[in-house]
Amino acid sequence: MAAMPSIDDSVKLEGDVRLADDVQIGPGCHLNGPITIGSGTRLIGNVWLQGPLWIGSDNIIYPGAILGMSPQDVSFDPSTPGAGLRIGDRNTIREGVTIHRASNERLPTTIGDDNYFMANSHAGHDAQVGNNCTFVNGCMLGGHVHIEDRVLIGGNGGVHQFAKIGRGGMIAGLCGITGNLCPWFTATSFNYAGSINIVGLRRSGATSDQVATVKWVFSLVCRSNRTVSDILQELRKRQDDELVKEYIDFIETSDRPLIRQRGRVTSKRQKTTEEMAGE
Repeated sequence: MAAMPSIDDSVKLEGDVRLADDVQIGPGCHLNGPITIGSGTRLIGNVWLQGPLWIGSDNIIYPGAILGMSPQDVSFDPSTPGAGLRIGDRNTIREGVTIHRASNERLPTTIGDDNYFMANSHAGHDAQVGNNCTFVNGCMLGGHVHIEDRVLIGGNGGVHQFAKIGRGGMIAGLCGITGNLCPWFTATSFNYAGSINIVGLRRSGATSDQVATVKWVFSLVCRSNRTVSDILQELRKRQDDELVKEYIDFIETSDRPLIRQRGRVTSKRQKTTEEMAGE
């Protein structure tokens, strides 16, 4: 006998809803298609899904999550389906998470694989999120943001719409950015890159030479007070290094200001940074 999805009697399915054979849908869920859900994905209960929506395999979605609703844009007609929302594999989406569908007809809001959205975090319309990212409770991703792989955003951290975070970038809890944060840099205050994500680097398997390269780029970008043009010129002297080339590409394609050490900091934090620079 063929396997069948496990669907609680209280679940409401509307429209075109396609479920893999071993999908589990707990009590109180509401699915309004078109929706496709892959093998091994589980909705614990009281989850609302709005299509167009594609969810991959082995995801777990906790109560109160709402995925695929219309953009929070006063000019957007909520009856317009748009390009929808696409979620990859092995993501954990905790209680109260909201992720909105795209405001355009071509590219869906996209969440990659192996991400962890903690309770009450949010990703706005047209966001593009990579793989192996962690978004701690209450963090907010504005519309059209671009989040590369291995990014970590602390509790109640915020990313302004259209901003970008490079691979391995980190935002400390209660901090936010309105510009672009380079790979492996850490925003330790509002629009202020105070350090590198050394723990993330080591966990990613970076060599000691690669860590040294990130430290050199950080000093060049954040502590030298050089113009972006001068920074690129200096980086290009080492462009044969794959990691340096990643920074060149990130900076060259940035259409927003880079997050450096010119943000809003307390006098105590500024003193600490100056002391560190003199060491």
